[in-house]
Amino acid sequence: MTRAVDVARGWIGTPYVHQASVKGAGCDCLGLLRGVWREVLGAEPEPVPAYSMDWSEPQGDERLWQAAKRHLLVKPVALAARGDVLLFRMRDGSVAKHVGLQARTGRDASFIHAYSGHGVVESALSAPWARRVVARFAFPNGD
Repeated sequence: MTRAVDVARGWIGTPYVHQASVKGAGCDCLGLLRGVWREVLGAEPEPVPAYSMDWSEPQGDERLWQAAKRHLLVKPVALAARGDVLLFRMRDGSVAKHVGLQARTGRDASFIHAYSGHGVVESALSAPWARRVVARFAFPNGD
């Protein structure tokens, strides 16, 4: 979805703030996705409960993955398109707790995400990042 990428690029430079979702003021990775959703689709589909930095790791619950499956369209991980929502597992054996939006595909693949110490940035979807992708989703309107 080209519009989602354009919207996400408008968030670049927003500082990292845990649980926030305000363009220019602060967001985390989920907050970026929430902000893009609001700009592209309208109201968020469900309230987001408070969450800790470790998400649901102690319980082993894939809460972020389950929420993504409720509101986004599941895609094969290998079928990349602009605007896809990427879900990352940052360490083997941990829950998937990082999200980003695919900005470019192919040899120069990139994604837009927010992470601590960097804020919202567009990063190369290099091998170290790509091997952490465990799920891929499309926005429900499909354009």
